[in-house]
Amino acid sequence: MKPMGPIPPEFAAQTGALTIAGRSAEDWMAGHDGPVFVYDPAIVATRVARFREAFPSIDLHYAIKANPHPPLLKAMAAMVDGFDVASAGELAKVAPLGKPVSFAGPGKRDSELTAAIQAGVTINLESEGEAMRALGLADRLGVTPRLAVRVNPDVELRGSGMKMGGRPSPFGIDAERVPALIRHLCQVGADWRGFHIYAGSQALDPQAIIDTQAATIALAARLAEKAGVTPPLVNLGGGFGVPYFAGDNTLPVERVGEALEQALAARSAILSQSRFAIELGRWLVAEAGVYLARVIDRKESGGETFLILDGGLHHQLAASGNFGTVVRRNYPLAIARAMGATAEETVSVVGPLCTPLDRLGDRVALPPARVGDIVAVFLAGAYGATASPAAFLGHPPAAEILGGAV
Repeated sequence: MKPMGPIPPEFAAQTGALTIAGRSAEDWMAGHDGPVFVYDPAIVATRVARFREAFPSIDLHYAIKANPHPPLLKAMAAMVDGFDVASAGELAKVAPLGKPVSFAGPGKRDSELTAAIQAGVTINLESEGEAMRALGLADRLGVTPRLAVRVNPDVELRGSGMKMGGRPSPFGIDAERVPALIRHLCQVGADWRGFHIYAGSQALDPQAIIDTQAATIALAARLAEKAGVTPPLVNLGGGFGVPYFAGDNTLPVERVGEALEQALAARSAILSQSRFAIELGRWLVAEAGVYLARVIDRKESGGETFLILDGGLHHQLAASGNFGTVVRRNYPLAIARAMGATAEETVSVVGPLCTPLDRLGDRVALPPARVGDIVAVFLAGAYGATASPAAFLGHPPAAEILGGAV
C-alpha cells in the first residue's frame, strides 16, 4: 500500500455520498457519458477571502493558466484585481471581463504583441528583442504601449516545484541588464508599468516564500534606483503551493502575509509609491475541483486488483505523476459513494489508455469498489483539463462544470 495526499478540508469531513457545491457526485455525472470536472466557486471565494485578510495591501491577480474554464473566469472577475495570461488565446478569454490584464511568456508572436498593445494590456517583456519588437509595432499602430519588465532574479525560491529564477532562463531578463532597458523604454515614451519578478511555484515552505519576497522587494528597489525611476507596480509572482501528497502541509499564508507587510513597511523610498501584486493560480483553484470518473472494469492480475476507469491521464495528467513531478506519488482519491468509509482493500486505479503511464492511484487503500462506482480525484481544479493530452488515443474530452453560485 502507498499513501495518498490529504483530501481538501471542504471534502475531508464528509461521510456517505460525496457532495460538491451542494450536489452529489452521481447528480453531477447524470447525463454525461464520461468523466466530468466539477469546480466549486464557493471554495475559490474562501481562498480569496483568506488571501485578502492575510495580504490587505496587496493586489490579487489570477494566473488563468491554472484553469481557464470560461464560467470560472467570469466568477473570478468579481473576486480578483486582475488577470495574468500567457497567450493571445488566454487574452481573448479575459479581455471582455473588464479587469486589468498582464501578458507574460517567452516567444510572443508579433500578432500577439499587436493584440495586447491594441487592448491596452501590460506586456511583461521577456527579452530586449521582444521589447524592440513591441516598440516597433506600437509605433506603427500609433499607440503608446504598456510595458513591464520581467526580471530573471538573482534568487530562486527554495523548495519550489518549478524554479523560474536564479539561473539561465528563457523567462525574463537577467537582473543586471534590466536598468538599461527601463531607461530606454522611458526615453522613447513607452508607458513603463513596472516589474514582474517570479522565482518559482508550488512552494509549501513559508520561510522560503518570506525570504524570496524580501529578496524580491530589495531587488526591485536596486533596479529602480539604478534606472532612476519608480515602478508603478511590482508583481511579486506567486508560488503558493497546495498539499497534493502524503506529508504535505497546508501553507500558512497568514504568516507569509504578516512578514510581507513588515517588509513593505521597511521598503526603500524609491518604492514608496509603488503598488504590489501577487499572482496566484493553483492556490486559488486547485482544491475547488474534483475529477469524477466511473469504474468500468475490475480485474485481478498477479495478485493485484485494478479498478479501470473511463477516464485517466488524458484528462488529469497531473494525477498520473507525469506533469512536473520526478517521483510518482498519489493524489487523494475516494470512492464517491463511501466517503469516510473504512479502506478495506488495496487497489491500483487506472484509466482506459493503452499505456502503463495511465495510473491515477498506485496501490492505494480504498473502500471496496464495484463496476459503476464513481472515483473522485481531488485537487483537480488546477492544471487538469487544459494541461492534459486530451487528444491522445482519440477518447472524448471530459465535461467541465462550474457548480453552485458564489
